[in-house]
This record gives sequence, structure tokens and C-alpha cells, in this order.
Amino acid sequence: MDSSDSTPTAVADISLKLAKYKQLYQTYLDKSVPFTLQRWVGFGVLLVVFMLRIILSQGWYIVCYALGIYLLNLFLAFLQPKFDPSLEQDLRDQDMEEGEGLPISQGSKDDEFRPFIRRLPEFKFWHNATRATAIGFVCSWFSVFDVPVLWQILLLYFIILFSLTMRRQIQHMIKYRYLPFDLGKVKYNRS
Repeated sequence: MDSSDSTPTAVADISLKLAKYKQLYQTYLDKSVPFTLQRWVGFGVLLVVFMLRIILSQGWYIVCYALGIYLLNLFLAFLQPKFDPSLEQDLRDQDMEEGEGLPISQGSKDDEFRPFIRRLPEFKFWHNATRATAIGFVCSWFSVFDVPVLWQILLLYFIILFSLTMRRQIQHMIKYRYLPFDLGKVKYNRS
């Protein structure tokens, strides 16, 4: 038997098995959608295990820093609206300067109810954060990712970056009067 004949079938078998595992993964992912609290608790446990791994091994600080930056980026996308109000205001101001648009009453436009639609939905935030933490945990077992750095400097950089970006985000939320959380939402019980 020629080895060139078996190669296409081996590749087809591998791609078929890979497609089967992707479908199984997506099935379990779809089943986990309603269990919000359980998903986030699982993510928290995974993050604590990762942090314990970093602290006890006293290494892989660059992996931890990269994960922290990625999680901060995800969190900011989670807090931001899908349609940025500052861009809409800039476009409206530009149209008024060019004389293309009709003037609108500011009172009726600002009082209009607009639901908050996130740039990054909660499920995608959880999925990406969990996947990144799992990848970071796996990376912490390979010495090639253990780059010698001073963890104190990385921690200081992260604290400064976190405080500056969150301050800017909170100022943006105050300026355009939106709140990304449903604090006062009425929930009805099933009877």
C-alpha cells in the first residue's frame, strides 16, 4: 500500500474528529449560557488557582501581567456601550457645522430612552476571560515563558494603567450619563 494514498484519508479523519470536538464544545458552551453565577464562580476559581500557581512558583510574572492587561481590556470593552455617544455627538456637531442636518431639540433627544447595549456581551466576556486564564495557566508550566522580571515593577505598571483607564472610563460614563449595570431593574418572579 502506498503511503501517499493514506495521507488524504488521515487528514480527512483528523479534520472530521476536530469538527466533532468543536461541535461538542459548542454544545456544552450553549448549555452553560443560563448559568451565569456558576460560570463566573468557575472563572473565579480558575483565576485563584492560576494566581496561587504564580505565587507559589515565584515565576511567570510576565504571563500574569499579560493576562491582567488582557482581562482589563475585556473589562473595559464590557463597560463601554456598543455605540459610543462621543462619536455620535461629534458626528452631530459636524453635521450642524456643515449645515447638512436639521437642528434638533436637545431636551427631547436626551430624554429619550436608549437601552444600554454593551460592546462586549457578558457571555463573550466570560468565555474570553476563562479561555485566556486557562491559556495562562498552561503557559505557567513551561519554562520558556518564565522570563526573569521584577514583579514589583509589573505590579506598579498594572496599578497605574488600571487607575488611569478606569478614571477615564468613569469620566466618560459621567459625561454621557450612562450606567453599564442594571441596578434598578425590576425582576418578576414566576408564580
